Amino acid sequence: MVIISNRPQPHLLRQKIAQEVPGDSLGNEWKGYIFRITGGNEKQGFLMKQGVLLPYRVCLLLDDGHLCYRTHRVEYNVLPKRLGHKRATKIRSFFNLGKEDDVMKYVLRRKVKRAKKEDAKPYTKPAARHLHSLKGRHIKHEKDQKAEFMALLSKRVAEKKAKLAAIKADHKTTT
Repeated sequence: MVIISNRPQPHLLRQKIAQEVPGDSLGNEWKGYIFRITGGNEKQGFLMKQGVLLPYRVCLLLDDGHLCYRTHRVEYNVLPKRLGHKRATKIRSFFNLGKEDDVMKYVLRRKVKRAKKEDAKPYTKPAARHLHSLKGRHIKHEKDQKAEFMALLSKRVAEKKAKLAAIKADHKTTT
């Protein structure tokens, strides 16, 4: 089995599966050989394989070692762990620590750059503290909004009472 590179081979276009092709067109090292086309992949990535007796495209699930199997060319970037475990037992099991070891030395924290000063050195800030401060700001904002709404509501209730009192007073004077 010879796998031809991803470069387009114009002499192999319009050929059918199980058709024999002279190897001269592939290069001097293949001169005198005759190849049989056993399958491949088309532009959209669908497999072409002998034995699939359907007139339309089909997704085939293949394992490594099957004919026409092509691995996905995904590059995996190993990123450092941003946040680690929080529970002491989890940290102990992750770093193989004993009960007598200090777990606080192994807590993973993220580095935070100060936005105000460019040349300021980064400091560590636990995610829990950041989330707690966000929650506190949210609660304070809600309290302020509730106080504004209650002031507006009491003002409207007072206006409504004054309007009703004026209507009653006007009604008493006319009768």
